[in-house]
Amino acid sequence: MIRTLAPVAVAGLIAFVAVPSGLAPHAWLYFAIFVGVVLALILEPIPAPAVGLLGVTIMAALSRFALFSPAELTTPGFDVPARSVEWALSGFANATIWLSFAAFMFSTGYQKTGLGRRIALLLVRTMGRRTIMLGYAITLADLALAPFTPSNTARSAGTIFPIIQNIPALYGSEPHARSARKIGGYVMWTALAATSVNSSLFLTALAPNVLAVELIRKATNVEISWMQWFLGFAPAGIVLLIALPLIVFVVYPPEVKRGEQATLWATDELRKLGPISRNEWLLGALIVLAISGWVLASDYAHPTTVALIAIGLMIVLRLLTFDDIVGNRESWKALILLATLVTLAGGLIRTGFVVWLADHVAGPIVTGSPITAIFALLALYFLSHYMFAGLTAHVTAMMPITLAIALSHPEIPAIPFALLLSFSHGLMGVLTPYATTSGPVYLGSGFITTAEFWRLGAIFGLIFFVALIGLAAPIVLWAG
Repeated sequence: MIRTLAPVAVAGLIAFVAVPSGLAPHAWLYFAIFVGVVLALILEPIPAPAVGLLGVTIMAALSRFALFSPAELTTPGFDVPARSVEWALSGFANATIWLSFAAFMFSTGYQKTGLGRRIALLLVRTMGRRTIMLGYAITLADLALAPFTPSNTARSAGTIFPIIQNIPALYGSEPHARSARKIGGYVMWTALAATSVNSSLFLTALAPNVLAVELIRKATNVEISWMQWFLGFAPAGIVLLIALPLIVFVVYPPEVKRGEQATLWATDELRKLGPISRNEWLLGALIVLAISGWVLASDYAHPTTVALIAIGLMIVLRLLTFDDIVGNRESWKALILLATLVTLAGGLIRTGFVVWLADHVAGPIVTGSPITAIFALLALYFLSHYMFAGLTAHVTAMMPITLAIALSHPEIPAIPFALLLSFSHGLMGVLTPYATTSGPVYLGSGFITTAEFWRLGAIFGLIFFVALIGLAAPIVLWAG
């Protein structure tokens, strides 16, 4: 009951506070309801997609008071009911959100054909003789799935975890026991840290990335491409992926340094899978086709068009059925959530709230040199994730406001800063057990204690943030 009433109470309380100077009353009411929606996303009295849909519906119903300005309402021929529903459904016409949906379909293909499991097992068989190389195998397996799995829950918790959870027992490493540190803790934390880095490396590796791109487009009128995103984070991401298993090995060392058990187990599992099937070969070819289209054909076809072509071919080649698409609940939930949140967050710009915030509140934060302001805002954005349970609510609440504050500084380059802000999303996944939906899975494995999780989260959060500002920021800011 508290989780249900709290968002309503907070929204009502803000709405009845005196409207700040310089802000239109309808913009203040919109902000009040928006805060209630964000709180509901955090507390989840109902599923998050339902929160987004309900939030858009409330805004549309109250559009005369919370969405449209008095000037608009008095414009001859201004059709409030038509304009409000057009606004409410605008997110569902967003091409980038459908790109995320298409990536979920690829993820379904990975699972249905068995290609994702085969890739992970092949890497474990090839590299699993030494514990540190097993860490690299886990990292590379996640990397192989990341471009086409816009959810670290589906990719890491749903594909990688079910495989690697079988490994510790081969070495006598048991959950909720002292033996958990023999190898289980190393394996689990490497998997979580790796999926966090990979979630930042690709635009399509994390649904909130797609949300961020749309918020950036609304704020700057610039569309960030898949390749632009990848090249921007690659200098930091590749270094982190190369160093990550070694860093975990030093910071959170396993007791078992080497052994044949994992490779023998993976060999047996691969034998059970049999030879590579026709469907696996075909899916692999379509993956290459999609990446090639994203990289080489951006002048001829939108990335979403390329992805939809690949999905169409998956249906024609019977890698997926239409029932597979209709029945993929996670992809439709993500589509509804992202579409509604893009609309809601865009409303902050539409009502003028973001412009007011930049003009009246941002001054003390962005005084001084642009570099100092950039790093201060990045740190504030990154550390504020300790207050959020999940990345989507964080992006929805903090991205428009942080962008507005940065853009109020005349010397901060808009697109480079926005990219750096977005690159932090995946990296935040290590900070707390609730930072992302994969966290509870690895904490619940029993191989990492709660105290260890918080300690490792602080250490790797610092490492990741230093990589962001030390490796990615100089190149992105220079290129921008």
